[in-house]
Amino acid sequence: MDNQTDAADPRFSGLPGRPGKIIAVHLSYASRADQRGRRPADPSYFFKPASSVAASGGTIERPAGTELLAFEGEMALIIGTAARWVSLADAWQHVGWVTAANDFGLYDLRANDKGSNVRSKGGDGFTPIGPSLIDARAIDPGLLRLRTWVNGDLVQHDDAAGLIFPLAQFVADLSQHFTLEPGDVILTGTPAGSSVVEPGDVVEVEVDVPDGPSSGRLVTTVVQGRHDAFDASVGSLPSVDDTQRAEAWGSREAAGLSPAPVADPAPVPELVEGSTFGPTSATEDDPSTSSGTALDPALRAKLERTPVAGLSQQLRKRGLNNVTIDGVRPLTPGVKIVGTAKTLRFVPNREDLFASHGGGYNAQKRAFDAVGDGEVIVIEARGEAGSGTLGDILAIRAHARGAAGIVTDGGVRDAEAVASVGIPVFSNGAHPAVLGRKHVPWDHDVTIACGGTTVQPGDIIVGDADGVIVVPPALAEEVVDAALAQEDEDAWIAEQVAAGHPVDGLFPMNAEWRARYEAERGEAK
Repeated sequence: MDNQTDAADPRFSGLPGRPGKIIAVHLSYASRADQRGRRPADPSYFFKPASSVAASGGTIERPAGTELLAFEGEMALIIGTAARWVSLADAWQHVGWVTAANDFGLYDLRANDKGSNVRSKGGDGFTPIGPSLIDARAIDPGLLRLRTWVNGDLVQHDDAAGLIFPLAQFVADLSQHFTLEPGDVILTGTPAGSSVVEPGDVVEVEVDVPDGPSSGRLVTTVVQGRHDAFDASVGSLPSVDDTQRAEAWGSREAAGLSPAPVADPAPVPELVEGSTFGPTSATEDDPSTSSGTALDPALRAKLERTPVAGLSQQLRKRGLNNVTIDGVRPLTPGVKIVGTAKTLRFVPNREDLFASHGGGYNAQKRAFDAVGDGEVIVIEARGEAGSGTLGDILAIRAHARGAAGIVTDGGVRDAEAVASVGIPVFSNGAHPAVLGRKHVPWDHDVTIACGGTTVQPGDIIVGDADGVIVVPPALAEEVVDAALAQEDEDAWIAEQVAAGHPVDGLFPMNAEWRARYEAERGEAK
């Protein structure tokens, strides 16, 4: 088809022309991977035909005899200059434009396609793209945002930071295998929230940079197919089962199915006698498994009763003065943190390093995905409060994982939303800027510096209105017992002062007052 014909074809009005290739990524967002229960180590792809492209404002037919037509809002990359064997650092230069796409799929045909998606995703109108192009050269790809609405309700909301792989990696990877030509389209995968739509539903997808350029809303209306059912004499027929229904709708609950049977839990390893910590395990293939240590419940209960000031006093008596994380305050007054440290390190922003380490499934996302029950994420941000080090999405993820709290000596973005999540957060203040303004997420589960003190993975973190303190695990039992004993003593002194006694000789207690205290304590026992 020549360019003149391409330009006249309304299906391609949202593109520079008819694409030679449409390559789609199977699984690319952490939220979607978590929903599916599997996380790819590398990207994988499938092809879609150019005949599946449709323009904004069009319709998509749900074929007769089918039930599971699902939308997938996606960012579409359109190649501007040919790419072959390009590096990750140079890959984005070959992207000419970005726009919105909807990678519709018919789950009724998916099983028979056996992974190719030829029929389940290749139908006419199954790839709406547009309506407007964003100049890739004028934006930071790390700031791109994706949103999808169904009948006016927001159902998908994620951004490039939620990708397991940076956008440029798809270009670099594919260019190792074949030439990406001008006009080729890469569909970069969908986040969680994809679900089933029915005739009459209206799906809208938008890609933008917040407060910047936008693709506009890509609008598609679902209609009932006009043709008879598929002919069994020439090919396989649609078929569905509960597995397909659950994946199409997003969950068994959303599909109206009963919960899946729960397997018996694995046995819990026994504690070593006398240890205050329980063993946990992790594997490289399962980043959601914590590599941290769990506090013994009895020790945790004592720490929850102990004020930070009391712990500080006892640690100081033992020669430890540099154990407070200075400059951090709770977002929500009155909260307390008790848990073991899971560390995350940010280094100062350097543009080339952010390009290689800031996007995709970076150290920040890996840490929040792997935090374990009762752990505290502790972030080294060098006391730099000039950008956020986390926002509400990551706070929600940590809360869902059972984290005991978050401590950062940097800023928090979307502070009100973070505070409303329900997880204790101590920070250096609020700031509206995204991470990349000041930081590069570099590493996790390493020794870090936070608020002027050193924090190692597994250190005990306790925070209250007075601040946050780091307790070496080997001293924890001794220190907390001494601090609680001191709290009892101080409470008794306070009662005497309230009764009218002068503080001289009472605070601290001289021998006479000490003997009286010991006598009353003995009687109480």
